[in-house]
Amino acid sequence: MCAAAMGKARGDEAYFQRSSLFCVTVIILSFGYYTVTRSFKMAAKSEAGGAAASYFRVARPLPSLVTVLVLGYFGWVLFWPESVPYQSLGPLGPFTQYLLKHYHTLMHGCYWLAWMIHVGESLYAIVLCKSKGITNTWTQLLWFLQTFLFGMASLYYLIAFRPKRQKQT
Repeated sequence: MCAAAMGKARGDEAYFQRSSLFCVTVIILSFGYYTVTRSFKMAAKSEAGGAAASYFRVARPLPSLVTVLVLGYFGWVLFWPESVPYQSLGPLGPFTQYLLKHYHTLMHGCYWLAWMIHVGESLYAIVLCKSKGITNTWTQLLWFLQTFLFGMASLYYLIAFRPKRQKQT
């Protein structure tokens, strides 16, 4: 798709720049997600194999990607609205323009509220780690960072985790 978009761009520098920005963004997000999830998996495996103290699970790619794309699009539209190719976005383009024109302040508030919710979820992830016996500091940091970036797509696995209780004799 990137090559086709770049091929059509001959003579139209603005279109070429938008296509290049889109392609670079997709490549960076893909590489970043691959690198982060791979390092999370390696860190989780390097800890005490499967023990509750170091339990970590990487969030699923689709919900994580949706979260990143929505927050990324939201930020792009709010902070660089002149660079958004509204005509190329189908029905989302005019809808976004309408929201920006009529509800700009509300959209700014919602954007920052979404990030504050992610911060709250991340702090809650730390509390959950401690209450579920995940004591490894590195693993807690991984939960914090993953939950901050991906929100409920990550926190779901921590909430669902049921550590094995040791029987008291």
